[in-house]
Amino acid sequence: MWLAPDGHEIRHIDWPDPPANVASKGAMLFMAGRGDAYEKYIESFEHWRLQGWRVSAADWRGQGGSGRLGNDKATGHIDDFDLWVEDLAAFWSTWAARHDGPRVLAGHSMGGHLTLRAVIDKALSPKPDALILSAPMLDTMPEHLPLPVKRGFASMMARIGDPKRPAWKMSEKPGAKPGMRNTLLTHDEDRYADELWWRENRPELELGPGSWGWVNAAYDSTAKIFAKGALEGVDLPVFVIATKADKLVSPAAIRSAIARLPDVDNLIFGSEARHEILREEDAVRDRALAAIDGFLERKLTG
Repeated sequence: MWLAPDGHEIRHIDWPDPPANVASKGAMLFMAGRGDAYEKYIESFEHWRLQGWRVSAADWRGQGGSGRLGNDKATGHIDDFDLWVEDLAAFWSTWAARHDGPRVLAGHSMGGHLTLRAVIDKALSPKPDALILSAPMLDTMPEHLPLPVKRGFASMMARIGDPKRPAWKMSEKPGAKPGMRNTLLTHDEDRYADELWWRENRPELELGPGSWGWVNAAYDSTAKIFAKGALEGVDLPVFVIATKADKLVSPAAIRSAIARLPDVDNLIFGSEARHEILREEDAVRDRALAAIDGFLERKLTG
């Protein structure tokens, strides 16, 4: 456990160092998505370790092994995404002091949103040498509703009742049934079963729907990301992997961000990939990892 400045315990892991016969490339900090715990990504951590990266990860405050902020253990709540940005900034500072560069920051889904927010806010010192975004949550469904409309509705719902109450009943998406969950995340049945194994063996890591407070905070933070000049001010190389078939986060918002970032490369999949690209079938996952490896080689060691 790492203690945030206010004393909150944040669970984190340092994956084993690269093999002795592999040249060191630097260090990578990976931040997972909403409802995730870092156990889901250890297969990718091992890939990066064998490439020469020293990999660390942490669970966001209020989920995984970093406690809860809602009224129960099932609902994911936050009052303001700024708190998560502050946690990341403090953790990054202590983490970076322990690791020689280059230093890479990577985030999946909500983790991609928050790592990008932290970079936009110039909250991270030292500045990361590169940013990797996996299916970043830059807006949520439905895409056809403008952000101001969704933001206004979420603000109203957070005000008229307890903001810690669940915004939907179950799964990752309002209206999705438990049996549909894998169809939102991955085509790979074994990797999906791996997540269920962790949930069964470490039930304290499981998290259910987000709260109305979380929804409201997410839209407020999204507005900050898409504010005039925010994305244009990102002064480090960014690599984005995403899929046009994503049913959890908005592909249109990702495309919009890519068009505005000054130094960005991307790999966009089609129907062969669902939301969890790094946990997809090998043909997709291997292509995504190879693209990330190539990007880091070009930008940091080439």
